[in-house]
Amino acid sequence: MLGNSSLPQELVSALGSENQDFAVKAGRAEPLKKSLSLIAFGMVWLAFTSVFVIAFLGPLFLGNEVHFETNGVPTVASRDNLGPIMIPALVIGIFITIGIGMLSGGIYKTLKKGGYFIGTPLRLIQYRKGNLRSIDWEQFSGDIEVSGDEQKGNIALRLRSGKMVSQKNGPDRYVPDIIYISDIPNAFEVEQSCRKRIKENDPTPTN
Repeated sequence: MLGNSSLPQELVSALGSENQDFAVKAGRAEPLKKSLSLIAFGMVWLAFTSVFVIAFLGPLFLGNEVHFETNGVPTVASRDNLGPIMIPALVIGIFITIGIGMLSGGIYKTLKKGGYFIGTPLRLIQYRKGNLRSIDWEQFSGDIEVSGDEQKGNIALRLRSGKMVSQKNGPDRYVPDIIYISDIPNAFEVEQSCRKRIKENDPTPTN
């Protein structure tokens, strides 16, 4: 746990006279596993797309013709006649852009630092690169995931807020917003503190 001397002055000022339950510095913005999954999916996407790049554009780079069918009509494209292949090339380019975006996003998330987190009896404070966010404990649902060990662990705190996500082969699904406190020491101790405060500030009436 961090003391006030290890915290940015802006964060100490925002905290004021509030008592601290914990203060930690997250090594990452999200768990490494989540970022690596996005990188892996981006690489698979690009590998799949490269098959079409080789099939449609490879011969052109070698100076050869490309033979394919458009609406059942045999079509030939070459360096001197690129018109017939422009639309397939545009579609392939879009897929490549999506793959590069996923890969870049995964790498960015891997390198992105998580900032500071302070828990008080009434709220969770997040501070990163001069931006401060304060979330009252009553905004959390109490659904918490924790992983890792005492040296390094990850916490996922689900909020009551979220959004509906449409699915192609099923009904719309509600996805809650999540606050990640990743790559921190004493993760299980911090999780117990968060769970205690969420329960104390639960706005739903008890039976």
